[in-house]
Amino acid sequence: MHYTVFDTPILMPLLRVIARFILSVLGWKVVNRDEGLKRYVLIAAPHTSNWDFPMFLVVAFAYEMRAYWLGKHTLFKRPFQGLFRWLGGISVDRTRKTNVVQQCVDHFNSSSEMVIVNAPEGTRSKVNKWKTGFYYIATGAKVPIAFGFLDYKKKEGGIAQLFYPTGNIDSDMKTIQNFYANISGRKPH
Repeated sequence: MHYTVFDTPILMPLLRVIARFILSVLGWKVVNRDEGLKRYVLIAAPHTSNWDFPMFLVVAFAYEMRAYWLGKHTLFKRPFQGLFRWLGGISVDRTRKTNVVQQCVDHFNSSSEMVIVNAPEGTRSKVNKWKTGFYYIATGAKVPIAFGFLDYKKKEGGIAQLFYPTGNIDSDMKTIQNFYANISGRKPH
């Protein structure tokens, strides 16, 4: 991986304090049920607004989550390229086959601490079918999937639970998507 904000020992404690203050002012509650695990794939859903990313960062900073996130390659252009990489971003070019799943599995296999965040909807628009890369990353790396969420209606966000894939993707995807059925994104429609 590359040098990130998580590697700055003086800045991280300051960001944690600022993030917790922001959450307090906004009236948000953060749930963290990662059971102390240091390696998992974190689903970021529902993804309905540009505000999801800043809220995710606030939650991640508040609880010192060292999280890398997958983003479309068009985000990683000047002048924001360096900033997004520093914030833990990993550029994904969806126009070419680059075997991102295997690259992520390889990162897990070489790391004792790794959280990769993925928005399975792949867009802020409403979709009927999620992308399954997060599932294959988790099964390939033999790590659980964390149900990350931002519920704007309840003003809650974080990690609700861990899910251990069974290998039966159809059944597992139903279970995963059922969890998100009652979570309200910023723009639910």
